Amino acid sequence: MKNYTKGFTLIELLVVIAIIGILSSVVLASLNTARSKGTDASIKSQLNSLRSQAVIYSDGVSNMSGLKADTDVLRITNALTVSAGVAATFNASSTAMDWAASSQLKSDPTKYFCVDSLGNATTTSAGVAANTYKCQ
Repeated sequence: MKNYTKGFTLIELLVVIAIIGILSSVVLASLNTARSKGTDASIKSQLNSLRSQAVIYSDGVSNMSGLKADTDVLRITNALTVSAGVAATFNASSTAMDWAASSQLKSDPTKYFCVDSLGNATTTSAGVAANTYKCQ
């Protein structure tokens, strides 16, 4: 009679497969968190770019009514919609130099990142309300 001592038992193989499955689920969960944080960083970067563009636009104008139609502002707000999958709320005053923009964050849907003409760049629990020109 032959004695088979080489190889792995079925139990050993199942244990190894279970360990690999647990490790892969932990890695995938942490990747999703990293992905949403990366999207939040993109949102903040785009809104800070919008703030810079608003400062450039404000040079030589008496109010911010045309800021929403500025091609660079449209490019930035479209980039937010495409890359982050969220739309930016953007308000610009037709009588003064006031404006504000906000966008919902991916990592925490109850939070918004907001920038305004007063120099604020903050995370808030509410976006920019209609006809308001500052972060709440």
